Amino acid sequence: MQLAHAHRWDVSVPEAIAIQRDLRRWVVMENRLGEVKTIAGVDVSAQEDTSRAAVVVLSYPDLLPLDSSVAALPLQFPYVPGLLSFREVPAILAAFDKLFRLPDLIIIDGQGVAHPRRIGIATHLGVLLDHPTIGCAKSRLCGEYKEPDAEAGSYTYLYDQGEVIGAVVRTKANVAPLFVSVGHRVDLATAIAYVLRCCRKYRLPETTHWAHQVAGGMSFSPRDDKDREVQMRLPI
Repeated sequence: MQLAHAHRWDVSVPEAIAIQRDLRRWVVMENRLGEVKTIAGVDVSAQEDTSRAAVVVLSYPDLLPLDSSVAALPLQFPYVPGLLSFREVPAILAAFDKLFRLPDLIIIDGQGVAHPRRIGIATHLGVLLDHPTIGCAKSRLCGEYKEPDAEAGSYTYLYDQGEVIGAVVRTKANVAPLFVSVGHRVDLATAIAYVLRCCRKYRLPETTHWAHQVAGGMSFSPRDDKDREVQMRLPI
């Protein structure tokens, strides 16, 4: 896979932080995405010393599964809060490399710019691919917020040092909210809208729900490449 930006992964913690700060200048926080017909979920599970990444591509707006891929690589970076991308993105890139083609939009189970250095895993991946991404996390990494109303679709903004870095979004009534932020090539309003549209039966978006299942070992068997090509070209 040809990356827009590339760097070494076998780095120390200070080197990783320096890479994040360098990549931050390439982040685009405005809409630069075309028509969205396919949307992907990404999830990673750590199993002993292995990182297992899953990507599931769904049609949009139907949210029907079209394609998936899984890649497993040895874990080579320690667990350090704020540096999750150095632990997980290599396997994610390997999974994307197996796809028939890149989806139009990617939702990642993790932070986007709602990160102390404004480059969480969704932003890091988006910049490397130069592709639209959204961060949709189950918990907060940094920032302050007021609890959104109990109704589904309610949200408040997440602030850090006076800057809006994301939104706290109630996707189902009376359940814990999600933390949504810009990854790359989308704005915050668009990120919120797509996450809400992708939430159907569950608190989590369908994209994340499918990716969780596949990352955890669920079997997913797309048909042969010819059938997949037909599916990906269908008007949705």
